Formats: sequence, C-alpha cells, structure tokens
Amino acid sequence: MRSFEDIYEISANRKGGAQALEAIITSHRMKPTNELAAIPEDRWLSELSKFVFRTGLNWSVIEKKWPGFEEAFLGFDVGRCAFMDDEMFDGLLTDTRVVRHGAKIASVRDNAAFFLELRVEGGVGKVIADWPSTDFIGLLAMLKTRGSRFGGSTAQYGLRFMGKDSFILSQDVVARLMAENVIDKVPTSKSAMRNVQGAFNTWMDESGRGLTEISRVLATSV
Repeated sequence: MRSFEDIYEISANRKGGAQALEAIITSHRMKPTNELAAIPEDRWLSELSKFVFRTGLNWSVIEKKWPGFEEAFLGFDVGRCAFMDDEMFDGLLTDTRVVRHGAKIASVRDNAAFFLELRVEGGVGKVIADWPSTDFIGLLAMLKTRGSRFGGSTAQYGLRFMGKDSFILSQDVVARLMAENVIDKVPTSKSAMRNVQGAFNTWMDESGRGLTEISRVLATSV
C-alpha cells in the first residue's frame, strides 16, 4: 500500500498541481461536532430520506420534487412520520408530489421511529457527530442495522452531504483501494470493510487529514 503522500502526488499530477487538487478536496466543508449535533432531527430525516429516494433514480428528478416531499411528509417531523397511520401511508402511495415507491415511503416511517429511539442516546445528531472517524464503518453498520434502506452507499452520501467526515466508496475510490491491494473487489463483507477502515486510518495518521479529504484524493487519483 502506497503512502498517502505518494497517492496525493499522483492526484496532484492528474489535476494540474497541488493547488488545484486542494481546491477540489476542500470544496465541501465538513461541520465540526457541535454543528452536526445541533442539526434538528427533522433535517436528518429529510436529507437521509432524500438519498434513499435517489437510489436507482436520476438525482435531479428527486431534487426538483423535494419541496413536494417536504409537504407530503409534513416537514419530516419525526414524531408525526413515526406514527404514520394507514390512511397517511395509502395517501402517499397515490400522491403525485412524491415518488410512489411503497418500500421507500415505509422507510421514512421506520427511520423516524429509529430516530425516536436515538433520543435516549442523545439524539441522531449527537450520535452521528460523536461517532469517531476511526470507526466510520461502525457508524455505517449501525445505520444499516437499526435504520431502513441505509445500506450500500446511501448513508455514505447522506452523511457526506450533511457535513459528517466520511468516505464514499465510489467506483474511483474502490479502484484506488484495489490498486493499493487493500481490497480485491467492491467491499461488501465485514472483513473487507475493516481493511478499508484500516487503510483510511493509516492515511489519516500519516497526513493529519480527515476521511473526506482522503476519500477525495483517492477518487482523483484514477
């Protein structure tokens, strides 16, 4: 496995120098712990649900429809969504303001109930904010296990867009990880994900950078 410095040099050469690369990898600001913890739970439910609905669809379609989603799901109020009754659910199945996908609509209700559970642990914002970058795979596993439809890259993208320091296992990032012999295919097993986390932890120690910046360097290196 190459050092982070070596991979950074590869990326810089591909992007026209270190200054150009820095502009790319620092373009999306990660929020500090206190800001993440202060994000209202309805915004977590809204943004993470957006990535659930984006799965398999054109992202721009969902983005354009999202104001309608906000109305239909009552502003993603966690309590009201968690106790969605059959009448509301059936109404959403025929509501043209949203994508009428039963399982994804149900996931909003299920994830709202999950967020209610997290209140006794400090709330969804605090739980996510306090989760260490050195165990990001643990956070992904927790969201997948306790939440609904948060597997694959859904939670990775959702957390990144909310400002949580994170890696995204995009096609390019996976290609670099394979080139460094960290993994031999798209990581799906627990052991493969541990290898990914271990590599990122090593590069964090070497560089002093977070998961997001390292992930972007890997993505621009191929």
